[in-house]
Amino acid sequence: MAERGQLPHPAKRLCCRPGYGSGCRPGQRAGGSGPGGGALCAGPSSAAAAAALGLLPLGKTQSPESLLDIAARKVAEKWPFQRVEERFERIPEPVQRRIVYWSFPRSEREICMYSSFNTGAEDPAAGPGGAAAPGGAMDAAAAAAADENRLPFRRGIALLDGGCVDNVLQVGAPDPTAGASIDDENCWHLDEEQVQEQVKLFLSQGGYHGSGKQLNLLFAKVREMLKMRDSNGARMLTLITEQFMADPRLSLWRQQGTTMTDKYRQLWDELGALWMCIVLNPHCKLEQKSSWLKQLKKWNSVDVCPWEDGNHGNELPNLTNALPQGANANQDSSNRPHRTVFTRAIEACDLHWQDSHLQHIISSDLYANYCYHDDTENLLFDSQGWPLWHEHVPTACARVDALRSHGYPREALRLAIAIVNTLRRQQQKQLDMFRAQKKDLLHRGVTSITNLEGWVGHPLDPIGTLFGSLMEACRVDDDSFHGFSDFTENLGQCKSLEYLHLPAHKFLEEGESYLMLAVEVALIGLGQQRIMPDGLYAQEKVCRNEEQLISKLQEIELDDTLVKIFRKQAVFLLEGGPYSGLGEVIHRESVPMHTFAKYLFTSLLPHDAELAYKTALRAMRLLVLESTAPSGDLSRPHHIASVVPNRYPRWFTLSHIESQQCELASTMLTAAKGDVRRLETVLESIQKNIHSSSHIFKLAQDAFKIATLMDSLPDITLLKVSLELGLQVMRMTLSTLNWRRREMVRWLVTCATEVGVYALDSIMQNWFTLFTPTEATSIVATTVMSNSTIVRLHLDCHQQEKLAGSARTLALQCAMKDPQNCALSALTLCEKDHIAFETAYQIVLDAATAGMSYSQLFTIARYMEHRGYPMRAYKLATLAMTHLNLSYNQDTHPAINDVLWACALSHSLGKNELAAIIPLVVKSVKCATVLSDILRRCTLTTPGMVGLHGRRNSGKLMSLDKAPLRQLLDATIGAYINTTHSRLTHISPRHYSEFIEFLSKARETFLMAHDGHIQFTQFIDNLKQIYKGKKKLMMLVRERFG
Repeated sequence: MAERGQLPHPAKRLCCRPGYGSGCRPGQRAGGSGPGGGALCAGPSSAAAAAALGLLPLGKTQSPESLLDIAARKVAEKWPFQRVEERFERIPEPVQRRIVYWSFPRSEREICMYSSFNTGAEDPAAGPGGAAAPGGAMDAAAAAAADENRLPFRRGIALLDGGCVDNVLQVGAPDPTAGASIDDENCWHLDEEQVQEQVKLFLSQGGYHGSGKQLNLLFAKVREMLKMRDSNGARMLTLITEQFMADPRLSLWRQQGTTMTDKYRQLWDELGALWMCIVLNPHCKLEQKSSWLKQLKKWNSVDVCPWEDGNHGNELPNLTNALPQGANANQDSSNRPHRTVFTRAIEACDLHWQDSHLQHIISSDLYANYCYHDDTENLLFDSQGWPLWHEHVPTACARVDALRSHGYPREALRLAIAIVNTLRRQQQKQLDMFRAQKKDLLHRGVTSITNLEGWVGHPLDPIGTLFGSLMEACRVDDDSFHGFSDFTENLGQCKSLEYLHLPAHKFLEEGESYLMLAVEVALIGLGQQRIMPDGLYAQEKVCRNEEQLISKLQEIELDDTLVKIFRKQAVFLLEGGPYSGLGEVIHRESVPMHTFAKYLFTSLLPHDAELAYKTALRAMRLLVLESTAPSGDLSRPHHIASVVPNRYPRWFTLSHIESQQCELASTMLTAAKGDVRRLETVLESIQKNIHSSSHIFKLAQDAFKIATLMDSLPDITLLKVSLELGLQVMRMTLSTLNWRRREMVRWLVTCATEVGVYALDSIMQNWFTLFTPTEATSIVATTVMSNSTIVRLHLDCHQQEKLAGSARTLALQCAMKDPQNCALSALTLCEKDHIAFETAYQIVLDAATAGMSYSQLFTIARYMEHRGYPMRAYKLATLAMTHLNLSYNQDTHPAINDVLWACALSHSLGKNELAAIIPLVVKSVKCATVLSDILRRCTLTTPGMVGLHGRRNSGKLMSLDKAPLRQLLDATIGAYINTTHSRLTHISPRHYSEFIEFLSKARETFLMAHDGHIQFTQFIDNLKQIYKGKKKLMMLVRERFG
């Protein structure tokens, strides 16, 4: 700022080409050779005199420019050629040519800035690497020269200098004839129509075809113009904003109530940030600021202007804000003014740079005051005498960003250091305050102290701005510290650069560096205790910015000096109470510290393990999910509380936060392998703080993998941690639905098997707290009793019997609790123990009369028959029949096979068993075809003659005229009669043929009775009489049956 007055006006660059002195003629370089190859010099005496004066190296000569060139160059510097043509009617052609020649820009940076969306002097026509010199690689200087000479502008100038062409048709460079005069702030003419069309095109593509990248390049172009203090930057941003505001999707999204895409939302954020830079230009004129303010207010008043927090179109009730108090309690939240993306820029128009303290900070490296008195809150200097800047932190950082953006990197750095020094002093003061009230706060266990406006994820990105300014200073020395690029661009280049501990003489203690300061301010910002903002976009932005900042910190290699910073900040954060996100007492809805703590943990672990674990364990909490957590002081409007009791606040990123909590825990588990004390502490923290069963299950699986990772013996302590976590998952999901429950149960048995036989025995003895009866019998006990488990555990006979005893006890307990689902499994598990088997069978009998279905009983009955207990199978089959009811039209019922099997079993056992089951069949089965099938089977063989088990009994076929078959025959005939009448009630012609076949089967059954022929004839006659209206059907009946 101070040095600017000593330089030419920044808007106009001198047009003299590099390599040409003030005395050079066109086509000749100072001290070089002309086209003819002859030396261009002014004689030995003049050369020696110049060398003596230090103007030229000894032996070098310089030729003066012609008067025509000097005059043409001066005219070109002052006026655009268009004005020269308008003012002077008759200009000799040679003079015109030289004025046009010197009107062309000589800076590749300016040419590329106006001719391409890309930043830097890149030749789009050239290949990515350029042509290599024959015979080997170029050195760095030759490569740079080759890159410069490939520029179209350079190639055109070379042709003109060599006399190959008389005129140059300008392509892709600023228009030299339409530019500004030396009094104007913009250097070159801006093609406004092209900018508007490009932005409109990119927006219409909706994020496809790389349009988002192209728009970001446009924004970068604006920053590049601002950096060169070119007023076209503000004009170009105005054109871009107008096209953004005219985007038809804004109205569409508003009408549909949907939110804009995340990438599009980020473009609007950058738009707002750029306007902040524009209006905070320290050297803008009042009329300019007034014009910008008017335009910003106009855009701000448009109905579809996006809101700052990204909630446009989302009218959901805000459950995280406390109910408003007092007279305005019923005010509709929709009536309150919303902050748009332009609100901060509008507010920034009221800011100025006239404060004398601020002016001294940014203009001098030597501004200090060593008369320190710590008796006021807003001191101008710290105890070291360095200046402080007490201003709303995001606003102060916006000033830094504006200074950087407008090409004042030194001033931006000075202000950034003052702000960081202020933050460090504030951090110490807050620590002292907490220590003074620590006892009271810890006793109450709740605090109303919180920051409603977090620095990480803030629309103005204050921490990112400070970090970027300081990191930029790490990569340049004082002599070359003149260039600047935006924060995101810097961060994208960090991997290819080496950060240096450059000594910082500006407002810092001895031994401190810009790098140390950058790291420290990042840690302060990340550790700030701040409230979770409202809205999905704002919450996602908090997570995204935190991860971006941490990723940049991870690219910095920690040395001893930086480790000291980490230790210092970790201690501050742990002891900072409610002012720190890692303090002992924090607000219930503070932004969690899991991601940050994981980075701190991994960074500190090799240097201070105790501090690393203390930090990570403190960060594990997630108070917003604690049902017993105090909701806070409702009398304070800024203190957050849930409106609905026992209702989670509207944390849209909660799943991501819980996954980060899980990652932190997993990192600690991995690091603690082999350390019993650490593992127990981490386990206790997981069980206390993690509320998601799926995440605890993931941790259990992670611990299991880590414990069994090596080919050597597993880490038994870590295996026990894995088992404990698995047991907690079982308890958490026992009474809730979880689609992964079966997988969890199977995994737990596998884990317990790895731990040892005592673990398996323990989970079986305590099964009722971990598993459902079905899981315990069908999965747990069955797996434990399998041969693979016995082989895996290398059990002896005694151990096998003990484990089997536990499994049988479990099976019987489950059968008692849930006989419907566990009886069969219990019988299977108890097969080898007679007493246990009998007990299980008795449990089934007791439950059969009430609690079990026919299908369950038939299944167990078949199992009994398969195991060689036919009488028990018969008993269960008769019990099953009492629960069955087959109607006349259920001829495809799944229980038909069971009924046929039960009758076949009874028939094989003997006449008495068959006689006992037939009344049950008659009572339960009303389907004629099923009854006729049973009747036919019973008449083919003698009861007990050929049983299913090869048992043979002598005897005669049972008579159809006597019980029990007479009863079955009568029931079958009655079923056919009833079914016939039912079918005729709603029969259609297409079913006539099927009905005739049905009557044919009925006749076969009728004829099995001794008077069946007479009965069937009477039956047919009745049908003809009753259904005589169905003439066609009755004709078919007469044709078939007479």
